[in-house]
Amino acid sequence: MRKNQLGVSLGGVLVGGIIFIVLAMLALKLAPSYIEFFAIKKAIAAVGEDARNGASAAAIRKSFDARAVIDAIDTVKASDLEIAKGANGMTVSVGYRKEIPLVANIGIYIDFSAVSKE
Repeated sequence: MRKNQLGVSLGGVLVGGIIFIVLAMLALKLAPSYIEFFAIKKAIAAVGEDARNGASAAAIRKSFDARAVIDAIDTVKASDLEIAKGANGMTVSVGYRKEIPLVANIGIYIDFSAVSKE
């Protein structure tokens, strides 16, 4: 028979639980920003396809606004889009910074950037 017990102590469970809760809170705060970024990236890719098919800058911005309403994109407006002519046609890109408050005066800044495929 063994004299020493094996297993996790109460202190170990508490520390592990605190670490898990902090990571879960961080993930729950960051998830909406990344979901919105992926919606923006999808809209930029679709608008970039319109740009390669010869649409004007005004039509591209109008198309992005329509997609932004459907996908509930509030961070980026059509006026924030950078539309540039290249060798393969027009390229649409956008870059923005998102501030995510965590606790009190502590927060995270994330720089997002999306470019349509060339």
